[in-house]
Amino acid sequence: MNPFVHKTAAGRYAESRPYYHPHAVARVRDYLKLEWPVGRALDVACGTGQSCHVLKSMAQIIVGTDIAAEMLDEACANDGIRYVRAAAEQLPFPDEHFDLITASSAFHWFERKRFLDEANRLLPASHWLVVYTNGFMGRMKENAEFARWMQGAYLKRYPPPPRHGAPLSEVEAAAAGFSFPHAEDYANDVVFSTEELAHYLTTQSNIIAAVEKGNETLERVCDCLYESLELLFPRRRCTFEFGGTIWYLQKRQAGACRRP
Repeated sequence: MNPFVHKTAAGRYAESRPYYHPHAVARVRDYLKLEWPVGRALDVACGTGQSCHVLKSMAQIIVGTDIAAEMLDEACANDGIRYVRAAAEQLPFPDEHFDLITASSAFHWFERKRFLDEANRLLPASHWLVVYTNGFMGRMKENAEFARWMQGAYLKRYPPPPRHGAPLSEVEAAAAGFSFPHAEDYANDVVFSTEELAHYLTTQSNIIAAVEKGNETLERVCDCLYESLELLFPRRRCTFEFGGTIWYLQKRQAGACRRP
């Protein structure tokens, strides 16, 4: 179950998620050697639209999809992007309709095979599916004790909900009709105050799941976070490590060999 379908998460997500997407997309542009925008791009599981907005430098027409209507309600309706409610595994568009497909920090919630088959259907041969992530590394540059608090107190109290976290394999990609020529890691820093970090943590699936299951109220979670974080911040704003991976999948030409 994807925890981000819960209504209460959407507003917090739109307000408090760091805008990391330019760090990843700059690398995508370089790798794909895009000298001008493609015609149409599809951003799957776009959430509140951050990952769509960054595609304006890469595509003339952008469509964002998400399964959660509440997330799409938080997306800016006047930014020239079309938003469609749809599951990643069942996308309501014609065959070979898009020149580029992206999925940002969402692939681990998908039914992989069904999504990859849909992406293959929607792309012409030789076009790209780019899957990228960004995650909180749980480290503060100014205080090593923060990492111990994260691994000890925080993750024990708020364990991550189940997800499909294994890396994508070349065999999986090939079975869906894609080559998998490149993957890369990247890193970026985010500066938070105590309050900003607490608000960000409430957008993580760990806390969303705990609140939606009724284990704790959001107010209680925030109080506990403020109390702990105030002791860990040596100054008003501190620097935290984030990072992720980018996977580049290219649809094979018709008749090209596919691995079983």
